[in-house]
Amino acid sequence: MKNYEEKEKKLDIVINKLSTMSNKVVKMNNDINLLNIEKNQLLSEKADSEKKFKVLTEQHNQLKSELEKANKDLTNTFGEKNNFNQKIDELNQETEILIEEIDKWQM
Repeated sequence: MKNYEEKEKKLDIVINKLSTMSNKVVKMNNDINLLNIEKNQLLSEKADSEKKFKVLTEQHNQLKSELEKANKDLTNTFGEKNNFNQKIDELNQETEILIEEIDKWQM
């Protein structure tokens, strides 16, 4: 009889341990499910962020192109103006030289 009682106690202990383990497994499964939900949410957020980044990159490239074009236009405009001013200066210098030559000839 004593042998049966010991076996019964051991079986109760094993049953309790199995019960505890099954509760842990259920909890782990719940944790895994929560982690999967979180992972899916993060993947969704990542995809949204990548789309927004792509749009921002395209806008950046477009603005950069427009800025380069505007700078080129300004350079051309001011370059022509500087060229014009330089030619006026050259003509003024030539005129002064001619006036000096005329003055020499008149003396």
